[in-house]
Amino acid sequence: MTTARIDESAQTLVIAGTGPRPAHAELVGPRARVDARLSGAGKTWKAVFALQAARWGGPALPLPAGEYRLTVADTAFDDIDVAPVLLPGLRVEVAGDTVRIAAPIDPIYETAEGQATLEERYVAQAGGTENAVFFESFYGRSVGCNPQAIDREIAKRAPDVRRYWSVVDFSVPVPEGAIAVVEGSPEWWHARGAARLLVVNDWLRRRFARKPGQKVLQTWHGTPLKRLALHRPGFDPRRMAAVVKESRRWDVLIAQNTYAERILKKAYAFFGRPIWVEGYPRNDALATTDPAVIRAALGIGVDERVLLYAPTWRDDRTEMVDFVDAERLAEQTDAVVLVRGHSRTLDAGRDHAGARVIDVTGYPETAQLLLAADALITDYSSVMFDFSVTGKPMYFLVPDIEHYRGTLRGFYFDLGARAPGPLVGSQDELVRALAAPDHEQVYAERYDAWRRQFNARDDGRAAERVVDRILDQGFLTA
Repeated sequence: MTTARIDESAQTLVIAGTGPRPAHAELVGPRARVDARLSGAGKTWKAVFALQAARWGGPALPLPAGEYRLTVADTAFDDIDVAPVLLPGLRVEVAGDTVRIAAPIDPIYETAEGQATLEERYVAQAGGTENAVFFESFYGRSVGCNPQAIDREIAKRAPDVRRYWSVVDFSVPVPEGAIAVVEGSPEWWHARGAARLLVVNDWLRRRFARKPGQKVLQTWHGTPLKRLALHRPGFDPRRMAAVVKESRRWDVLIAQNTYAERILKKAYAFFGRPIWVEGYPRNDALATTDPAVIRAALGIGVDERVLLYAPTWRDDRTEMVDFVDAERLAEQTDAVVLVRGHSRTLDAGRDHAGARVIDVTGYPETAQLLLAADALITDYSSVMFDFSVTGKPMYFLVPDIEHYRGTLRGFYFDLGARAPGPLVGSQDELVRALAAPDHEQVYAERYDAWRRQFNARDDGRAAERVVDRILDQGFLTA
């Protein structure tokens, strides 16, 4: 007989059974895996699963929301059924070998009626009265990018400002002193309405009702190579209407460079409102952080070669592209391979694994990974415009370039003519390019021209300049 229960005080899932102790027991979800602590001497056994985990040297936090598969060697779970239990950081239930973990929102608010009630309260809220910032990065799936860099500067320069962070669940760590609010919760709706300033790097979701005096700073999340918004292929009136409706919610837009300024203004019909061309706050770390510290945190030796594979997402698939066999690439190049999926693939698929392969899709700060890497392998991702701040070599693995350029998105310029590194169509071609001794010499002129156009303001002080503007224009009170 096998039983299951939730130990609320210890925040653990306890599975117990009769017979010899199993050889292994694990709980596996999309982006987290927990090995059980096993005990038992022969007649009975117990497997205890922690419902919290620490990643990347951070604090122990609740497991990410999602469905987890429960596996205990030689054990069936047909009769197991644990009703939802609300814990301080999560809600958990068990049905057979499936463990469902969710953010700790009262189920009454997860219904359509519950959310409608919260929306009505939000719309009626006076709002915009709290000397506070509401931050959101990549729809709350992470805390990073430009909003995090701005948060860091505000915390230093205006410590009395309250800082809320929108998160999908409490597995997402927020900066010290900040307040995490789970999307869709009563606290989330209230903070979104109360804050005088919203700082986001993607579209505002759910209903938005601007409060008197409230400002929205849209940092965006990359200089574009691929066509965006109104420039995407195909005529879609609903998409165009949605783009215009969204951009009208923004008061200020940040651009990394003048090239991005011109494109974003037209792609989002962002006319008559300011665009701050100050470089990217998220790239300040590239000029101010010691890469040795990051490598040590990732468990990478000082003398090891590190390749970062960071492709963009595809409109026609939910999971990360599989153009690289990461473990084989590590063998072919005698390197450590970091695999970084796009934020839109964070909830799909599972982490890559293998000898000398580290999946860093869930790592909070991309800039730190760029520092740790000796070379970047990408495709059409805007990470190319960030990595060039480092001056280190780049390689473009683009086996689907004709499909991507001609059907999915299209480009703003000819990548092949201007890329500061080779375009290759297969992993074998990539390996040969990585071994080329004259790479830097061949691409030096292109690289210099690229950096002059795209990185002129990435000098380590972008966040400082942005926060200067925020405070000077009275968006917040220091």
